[in-house]
Amino acid sequence: MQDKITRVFKAIADPTRRDIFHALVIASSALSISQISNQFEITRQGVTKHIKTLEEAGLVHIESKGRERFCNANALPLKEINKWMKFYEQFWDDSLDNLGDYLDGKNS
Repeated sequence: MQDKITRVFKAIADPTRRDIFHALVIASSALSISQISNQFEITRQGVTKHIKTLEEAGLVHIESKGRERFCNANALPLKEINKWMKFYEQFWDDSLDNLGDYLDGKNS
């Protein structure tokens, strides 16, 4: 089974999925799959597949109301990505600081 971070990276790797997620975040309320589909130049079935991937990553929650399905954005899984990136941000900051010290002759 894929870990959470892998599922989130997979979900946001596709530009259409990023756009769908962004549209849901901007809407700040539930949108029906029809409303989402109307914003894109792909079929409703294609949008539904993208939404399923976002749902598997925990980035979207789907709720059925009658015959319609409504989607809400959930940005919480992006915190895991942020934590992962912060580690590497610190790594590069430290590495560049060490390089700067070396070039300035502070490591003699």
